[in-house]
Amino acid sequence: MILKQLPVGAFATNCFLVFMPETSELFIIDPGAEPETIAAEAKKFPFSSARILLTHAHIDHISACGEVARLLNVAKTELSPDDFEMYSSPANALEPYFSAAKNLPPPAEFAAVTNCEIIPLPGHTRGGTGFLFDDGKERFLIAGDTIFCGSIGRTDLPGGDYATLIKSITENILPLPDDLTIYPGHGGETTVGFEKKHNPYLA
Repeated sequence: MILKQLPVGAFATNCFLVFMPETSELFIIDPGAEPETIAAEAKKFPFSSARILLTHAHIDHISACGEVARLLNVAKTELSPDDFEMYSSPANALEPYFSAAKNLPPPAEFAAVTNCEIIPLPGHTRGGTGFLFDDGKERFLIAGDTIFCGSIGRTDLPGGDYATLIKSITENILPLPDDLTIYPGHGGETTVGFEKKHNPYLA
């Protein structure tokens, strides 16, 4: 696997490109802004097919979906059905930084992803999702806005619930190996072990 992290947009949302050399598949995770930049980086990989996966449907994680899909010939966007309504809602905006997304590809449930476990992580939104990639040589979790280095995702935004978020982290992230790298939706990476020891919200 090859992982590329691209902070994009007004809130430096992390868009991730995960390329699978064995299958020539490219996964574009959370294309939140700057579609031309994302597409240009994607085209550096010799992929035969591309898919867009979303950790959740807040506007800063989806606003470039339509244009990226057009540029890379992707027919749909895969996310949890619990976030379908938010994904398509005209109210899903954050002015003046993000207007409601236009020309979005249709939402679809997650299909099987090579070398990846799809982990439900509700709490930041109802459909929050993590992607645990493991090819036998490298392993990492792309966690969206569920957890950050020393912090957790907001729960005062649409779809948020604090108790649900803490339950997702304690039941679905903290049992993972301490040395597992976590890539959040904003900011730098962390590890499971670091968050167990240093995250004040998980004490």
